[in-house]
Amino acid sequence: MLKQVAEGVLVHQSALLQNNTVVVQGPTGVLLIDPGITGDEMAALADGLRQLGLPVAAGFATHPDWDHALWHAELGEAPRYGTARCAADLRDLRSDANWKARLAEGLPPEIAEETPLDLFGLITGLPAGATRVPWDGPEVRVIEHQAHAQGHAALLIEERGVLVAGDMLSDVLVPMLDLDAADPIGDYLAALRLFDEVADDVEVFVPGHGSAGGAERLRAMIDLDRAYVQALRDDLPVTDPRIGPSAKPGWEWVSDVHDGQVKGLHRTRPSRT
Repeated sequence: MLKQVAEGVLVHQSALLQNNTVVVQGPTGVLLIDPGITGDEMAALADGLRQLGLPVAAGFATHPDWDHALWHAELGEAPRYGTARCAADLRDLRSDANWKARLAEGLPPEIAEETPLDLFGLITGLPAGATRVPWDGPEVRVIEHQAHAQGHAALLIEERGVLVAGDMLSDVLVPMLDLDAADPIGDYLAALRLFDEVADDVEVFVPGHGSAGGAERLRAMIDLDRAYVQALRDDLPVTDPRIGPSAKPGWEWVSDVHDGQVKGLHRTRPSRT
């Protein structure tokens, strides 16, 4: 269930959407990043950690999307962190009396009945501008940006050379912009520049969905994501292996995501006439 990708860093991948849960070992327990996505998967993850003698010392949600801020009672009551903006977004959601129903509407129908929501989004926000996860394990640098979602954070496990990218750098998903942001294109390109700045320190990267990879593929994925976003910016035809006939079997729906983004950007751009 858990695959080691670097010393002291393990990954579990969900069956449906290839969500990657990252486990970072520390002296008294583990940092659990983006656990999910069904109750059975999270319970099995908790059991696997118990068998390894690894209690959960802390959790972290890279951003407030439903599949990145889940939790299960079997994982314990460790503090769960996210950026200040991520935590604020989740507080706003949970303040609505009908938040569970609203959230459930967006769940994939295949797992809608299997995803527990009671502990969803109970995140403690780090101080604004915080650059470290507060736990007693390896230093984990917070790389906050606004691509994909407000308050999104990538995490760099510095002494392990591992970059946890959140919902970016995926080999199965094209860059998904936050179309509600004032400058979704600019936000995404700025985040990719942050990845450029740390790439020399990375030996392994783990995207939120899809395959982990090494340093060479990290740079290739940064370039691929940048080319996609720049084509959207310049209103040019997009050639990308994650959409169209070259999409991975079972992921053909990503072409619909792409089409929706193109339409969404056209709606928000000022008229050229």
